[in-house]
Amino acid sequence: MIWRPALRCTGQTRPSQNCCVVQRQCRRGLASPASGTFQYQTGNAGGVKIASRDLPGPTATLGLVAKAGTRYQILPGFSEGLEKFAFKNTTKRSALRITREIELLGARQIAYHSRENLVIAAKFMREDLPYFIELLGDIATKTKYEAHEFDEEVMPIIKMSQKALLANTRELAMNSAHGVAFHRGLGEPLHPTSSSPLTKYLHEDRLAAYAQTAYCKPNIALVANGVDQSELAKWTNEFFSDAPSEYPSGVPKPDSPPSKYYGGEERIAHDSSNTMIIAFPGSPSFTAGKSYKPEMAVLASLLGGQSAIKWSSGFSLLARIAENSPGAKIETHHTGYSDAGLLHTTFTGSAKAIRHAATETVKTLKSIAAGEIKKEDIAKATSLARFEALEAGENLEAGLELTGAGLIQGGSAFQMDEVAQRISGVTAEQVKQAASTILKGKATVSSVGDLYVLPFAEEIGLTV
Repeated sequence: MIWRPALRCTGQTRPSQNCCVVQRQCRRGLASPASGTFQYQTGNAGGVKIASRDLPGPTATLGLVAKAGTRYQILPGFSEGLEKFAFKNTTKRSALRITREIELLGARQIAYHSRENLVIAAKFMREDLPYFIELLGDIATKTKYEAHEFDEEVMPIIKMSQKALLANTRELAMNSAHGVAFHRGLGEPLHPTSSSPLTKYLHEDRLAAYAQTAYCKPNIALVANGVDQSELAKWTNEFFSDAPSEYPSGVPKPDSPPSKYYGGEERIAHDSSNTMIIAFPGSPSFTAGKSYKPEMAVLASLLGGQSAIKWSSGFSLLARIAENSPGAKIETHHTGYSDAGLLHTTFTGSAKAIRHAATETVKTLKSIAAGEIKKEDIAKATSLARFEALEAGENLEAGLELTGAGLIQGGSAFQMDEVAQRISGVTAEQVKQAASTILKGKATVSSVGDLYVLPFAEEIGLTV
């Protein structure tokens, strides 16, 4: 049965024979009045954790977040496999029918995975909410995981992405950095490499069994933007009733031991381009609660490397280094996870320029730890970090995943106002202490490219 009255089927005809015709009934020119708040309302609907922001506007975004990223996959490639099976054949709808209905509704489908989460989402007109909650419920509980789809569609796409990864030195270096920093768990590659023995582990029957635990109610959250909380709860109760309330027996839970930072160095020869990453232990995400350290976000902005202002190199310390290292591009980011974080600076460009920029970067970090940085620069970095936190909260997809992950992990929703407030309270002493602490420990250094020129960690003054 197709819930939405506007999608009507007559007989058993094929979709191409006008099986589904969209008739917008009582279509509104504008959405109904909404609160417009950027704070998430959270709740529980039939055992499923839910959160929503009733933003004003005619469109909405709905996402199913599952704790099924590469950190939690029980065998290599399972996160990739579940992602690629999203929007395929279910017991209620064929993949073709799903595609045609989404097109007729003028919507967009989204499927991706991160190191901790699998996200299946859609963007649509807000009055189509019931249809898309039903669709996500079908994906979670009624996907067929058929052999012909696995062999003819899923595996070929995975193999293509493996070939693309092989040529991407930046992605190779990021996978390497996480592996060196965390080993297992967060250290698992975001995408399997071409040398991974996937055929040994990945199979449609195993994916079908894993889906039962990945999509069970304790392991998922529904997060929406542009949706009333009561409406979200109402339709979630109806269309997620088939999701298992407990982890099924006989299938391992999507679990991972607490993250532990190790540090170290890895070097990978590559002929196409050069990438080097210098990383240090960071802070968990804001949704982790008291363990969140806002000074790491300020330190990342202070280091920077890229200017947000046209025709200016910007105030960040590494942007000045980039100016004096022609041929090198520098970026610093802080990535927070549920129980750990990684502060990482990425260098791309010629090997010679990277060598010079990396050496100067370590010197800059030591100067921050020594308190030799102007308070004005720290004030600018705090303002930029605060802006970026607020901007991330406004980004519907980013806020959706962060909030879903926080709810599943037993933390809290990503409340952008609270994040910005925490960042605003960071002092220069906290930034200095953060730099000093990471330099006293082991760094993570991953180099991909011309290893004859790219430096070892000890050559630029780091301990690994």
